[in-house]
Formats: sequence, structure tokens, C-alpha cells
Amino acid sequence: MTVGDIINKVEDLAPGELAETWDNVGLQVGSRDWPVKHVWVALDPLPQVVAAACRADVDMLITHHPLIFKPLKSIDCTTPAGEIIHSALCHNMAIFSAHTNLDSAAGGVNDILAKRIGLCNMGVLQRDEQREPATNGPESSVLQGLGRLGDLPQETTLISLARELKDRLHIESVAIAGDPDLAVSRVALCSGSGASLLGDFFGSSAQVYISGDLRYHDARDVEIAGRGLIDIGHFASEHLVVEVLAGKLADMLNKSSADVSVEACRLEEDPFKNI
Repeated sequence: MTVGDIINKVEDLAPGELAETWDNVGLQVGSRDWPVKHVWVALDPLPQVVAAACRADVDMLITHHPLIFKPLKSIDCTTPAGEIIHSALCHNMAIFSAHTNLDSAAGGVNDILAKRIGLCNMGVLQRDEQREPATNGPESSVLQGLGRLGDLPQETTLISLARELKDRLHIESVAIAGDPDLAVSRVALCSGSGASLLGDFFGSSAQVYISGDLRYHDARDVEIAGRGLIDIGHFASEHLVVEVLAGKLADMLNKSSADVSVEACRLEEDPFKNI
């Protein structure tokens, strides 16, 4: 198997054309022709993750967040990005990103989060009507788009749902806005930074919005609208994709009898600590 073969498998799950226009998904470092026997999956191409992958003789590192967002003017090996690129190239380790395409894909990050929360009767929060639905994925294209809408198994309150999320997602704390006793039966969510989809939330039938990186004025707008908001943090809303993606990729490679091992990186932690 080559890097290109693995890329094709990942893009069966998250077609590259689903990525947002501002994003930079795909091969970040390396060559599609390099051979692959050992793959790691991680959320971020952190210096410590890349260093550990190199020590473990990993041939390909698949991350959710891209290493390169903006064009590089130079590759200075004394900078974090330069050091990562240098280390990867010295060890012939490719780095590949599946970002907003994995967010939008059916069975991707948003669906994984919705499933962990326990939502049913699923729909898309923000669909790009100008983009043709991808048809090469293993799941239905009906759920392609950013964010998700879904029903809870039974009505609850905002505060009860927030407490349940802490247990389901194994996180120490969440932030809520709105009446703690607000009745909640329908949920909107967006993994990662979800402020840009607040307008879609307000235009939906959901009573509560679950996401990360939400701001003070977002909370005020939700409060004034008589709805609820739960900020679970960027890391907690996305890191759960690592194990799932590694498992799906491993299953696909096993079915094709490929001699490639796939592991989820277990070195990453939320950069925010509660004190």
C-alpha cells in the first residue's frame, strides 16, 4: 500500500470535495508514492505527536486539523511548523488532513458527536446547496453538510442535558447559557468552532445548540432568544473522531487484505485545564 492508496480509502469516508473553500485538506507533507505499513490517526499534527510518530516508525499520520492553513513563505526548521515538516521528511512520514470534509461527511465528526449524545431523526444544520452530494462514500449522502439536527429520546431540561453531556463525553465541565430549566427535546450541534452556524440554529426548530468556542455575545443572543446553549469545548467535540476514524480505516484495510496497521494516537489532551 502507498500513501495514495490510504488517501483513497480516507476519501471514501470523507470526499475531499466536501471541504469548505477556505480549508486546506489533503496531503500536507510527503509523496503519494511512499509505501505505508503503519498509520497513526490524531486530532492535531502537534510537535510531540509528530516526534512520537517518527520514533514509532509511522509511515503516515492522518490528522483532523491541517498542518498548513496559510501558504508558507519559508520553511525555517527552528519554527514549530518547520521542525514538523523537517522531521516528517527525514523519516519519510507523510502527513494528511481530513478536516471540514470529515465534519460534513455522513458518518463523520458531527454524526459521531450526535450519536454519542444519543440523537435520533437526524438532519443537517447547514447544507451547501451549490455543492453536488458526494456519492462515493459508504454512507447515505442525505446527511452531508455542516452541523446536525436531531431529537433527544425524551424531553429534558437544559441543565440536565448539560450534566448528561459531561458523563457521555467524559469531560470535567461545560458552559451553558439560557434558562437552566428550559425544556429541551430537539438539539442542534456543530463540532469544533460553531459560532458561524448560530444563524442556522436560530432558523431551526432546536431549543439548544451544542458546540465549542462560543463567545460572550453568542451566549447573550441565545439567552435573548429564549433558547439554550451548551459549550462543550473544541477538543471534546472533535477528539472522539480519532478512535472512530482509526477503526473504520483499519476495517477497510483488513477487508482488502492490506498489510497495514492503524492506531489512534493517545498522546493528545485538551489544552484547556480546569482549576
